[in-house]
Order: sequence, then C-alpha cells, then structure tokens
Amino acid sequence: MTQALANDRLAVDRPWLDAMMEEVSAFGATDEPGALNRMAATNEHGEARDWLCSEMERRGYEVRVDPIGNVFGMLETAGPDAPLVLVGSHLDSQPNGGRFDGAYGVVAALAAIEAVRAHLDGRGERPGCNFAVVDWTNEEGARFQPSLLGSGVYAGELDLDFALAREDGDGLAVGAELARIGYAGTDTAPKADCYIEFHVEGDTALEKSGRHIGPFERYWGALKVRAAMLGERAHTGPTVMAERKDAGLGAAYVMAGLRAMSDKRDGALYTSVGRLVVEPNSPNMVPERATMFIELRAPEQPMLEEAEAELVVLLEESAARAGIGHQVISIDRRQAGRFDPRLVALCESEAAAQGLETMRLDTIGGHDAVPLSRFCPGIVVAVPSVGGILHHPDEYTTPEDCERGANVLAAMLWRLHEAEGDLDAATARSEGKGAT
Repeated sequence: MTQALANDRLAVDRPWLDAMMEEVSAFGATDEPGALNRMAATNEHGEARDWLCSEMERRGYEVRVDPIGNVFGMLETAGPDAPLVLVGSHLDSQPNGGRFDGAYGVVAALAAIEAVRAHLDGRGERPGCNFAVVDWTNEEGARFQPSLLGSGVYAGELDLDFALAREDGDGLAVGAELARIGYAGTDTAPKADCYIEFHVEGDTALEKSGRHIGPFERYWGALKVRAAMLGERAHTGPTVMAERKDAGLGAAYVMAGLRAMSDKRDGALYTSVGRLVVEPNSPNMVPERATMFIELRAPEQPMLEEAEAELVVLLEESAARAGIGHQVISIDRRQAGRFDPRLVALCESEAAAQGLETMRLDTIGGHDAVPLSRFCPGIVVAVPSVGGILHHPDEYTTPEDCERGANVLAAMLWRLHEAEGDLDAATARSEGKGAT
C-alpha cells in the first residue's frame, strides 16, 4: 500500500491505519459494542495473528514464530548484519476487554515501518538498519499467569519450559494451546538492538493536559503473589461462629490489610486482590480454602521490598486472627526501573518537530517493554485514552491520536535509519536537525 507523503514529509497512511484497526477489532468481537474476548492462544487470538501474518507476508516480510509463540515480521533490507529495531506490542486481550490495548501498538508498528519504507523508496535510499514488527504472546496474563510471558522468555527472564507449562483455569497448558492454534513455533527469535512500543495510555494525564504524546520515563515494580488461606469446610447452619475455621474470613483480613498498606503511603503503593477463588464455593458451606491473586506495585524498588516484608507479616497475622493456616503458592517479582533516556529524548524531539507537546509519564501497569528494556534499549510511548479507560469495552483513542502516535513512531524509526541503528547518533541527529 502506498503511504501518504505530504510535501515529501514522512507520514503514515491514515486510511490504511484506520482500516487495520477496524479489521483487527473484528477478531474476538462480542455483541457488546467495543468489547473483545481475545485471550492468549484462543481461537480468536489465532485468527487475529493469521490476519497480521497475512498483512505482513503480502508486503514481503519474513514471518518467524519462536517456541513461545512470539510472532516477528522481519524486514531485513539493510542486510543480515545490520542492527535490528523491533517495534510492536500484543494482540491478546482481557476478557471482555477493549479494542485498543496492545492491538494499536502492533498496527501502528506496521504502519510506521511501511511509511519509512515508502519514504526510502521515494528517495531511492537503502535503509540503514533492519526493522521488525512483533506480537508478543500472553502479555495480558488474563488466561495464563504470569503476564508478559512471551517477552519474558525472549528477554531471558523466564524459562521456556516453565512458560510452556503454565495452565489456565481449565488445566490447558500454554504449549498445547499454542500448538492447537498453529503458533508453537520453531524459529530462532531475532536479536533486537532497540525496542519501541506505542500504547494507549489507560489514564487521563495526557487528556487532561491537552498533550498528545507521553513517553514513559519510569516503570513501577510489581510483586505478584498467589497465596491461600487454609481453613476447614463446615455447614453454615449448625457450626457455631466460634468454632468456624473460615478461609474466606482470613482472605478478608488480608484484603483490608492491603488497602491499609496503600492508604498509609499516600499513593506511593498500589495494592489489590484481582482474583479470589473460594472453595468449595457453596452458599451454605464455610470456605476451606480461599486463594488470592495479590498485587503490589510501587515506583521505586526499596518501597516494593518494604511492602513485601509487610505482606509476609500480614498473611501470618490474618491467618492467626481467623484461626486458620496459610500457604504462599507462588511469587513473581518485577523490578522497578527506567526506560532508556535516549529514546525518551528521541521521542520528545520528533514529537516537537511535528508540533506535538509531550508529557513524561510513569507506567504502573506492565508492558512488554519492561523485560525488553533490561535486554536492550527500550521504551513505551503513550497516546491519549478518552476518559482514561482501559481493559474495558469503552476504551477509546481517537483516530487522530492514533495517527499522531504512528507518525511520531515513524519519525523515530527514520532517525534510527539515518544513524544506521546507532541510538546515540539518532538522538543527537534528531535534537540537532528537527523535522524529517
């Protein structure tokens, strides 16, 4: 598809970008307006990936699928030894989630790379680096835990066998489900020299400020703990209150304690129990087991470590108060940190060249760029979310903001091409030269 170039300026093809967003939104769509059920390794996820691979293959990309199911669309026109700039996000969704989370980043990546490609062709130039689109496996962590599964394996933070063995609530494993939908790959994943991810913000900071581009400067750390309160099942009728060993009561004490932990830190610690599984889950049975999926999030590592120590005490005290036992089943620790400042600067200068104001942000939620940023220079850049809504059918980003983000991404890729993949040189060139 021919990219729109106004006055020889680099720009994505807006109608094609809009059309791709409409097309990908059909996979997993429900009867509720805007809603998607496209969880990782489901039929709907496989169909969306089939569509993406078709879009890339008919434009000459080499599609590779690695053993954890990450999909790469390779455009190696600079030669096999040239640096690789990896761009993308994820196509899996939350249950009854929205259309823009993740999918926008994948679509914008393809649109931006194609814009750069067409601009190069128009000038008769050869690219200075290679580009690739990526769709990561199980970013959301809705069906399989932990989240960021594919990018975690890619970056060496998760073991492949561990990841493939993760099971959903029905006992179905990642490896078997990837094979079932045709995405249990055998290709070697390409080694990225740089990773850029554009994403909808999922908050209101950009919208309220009237700004359109938000490079994430810092990512919060996260502690994800699966823990169970262990009581004894009993009849809710004849069992007197003093003799009950109620696992649900122990979980309630934990949840109240988690909120108190957050409240005393004035917004510097986020706590939640996003899933609670009570057994035997009968209205007239005292619960014998209550399994909690606990999350703690903090902007700095010392705060997170302090909160983890406090959680250990909270679990013990809550169980003792309820007269029951407890068990820690699993712990997933994710370090707090910062994205590459050169990519932040590159984003800001290219946005400014297009007349767009920027706002530096923190990301509290996880993104694939977090494990990637410990593997190579990486960044997430946000575009505005109307009303700050995310993980919901009502999430929405305007076509104009989708286009603005994709154009800034294309400009960043152009600078990396000019610098032959050298990030220091690309940043210096961008700050010194302004618009493409």
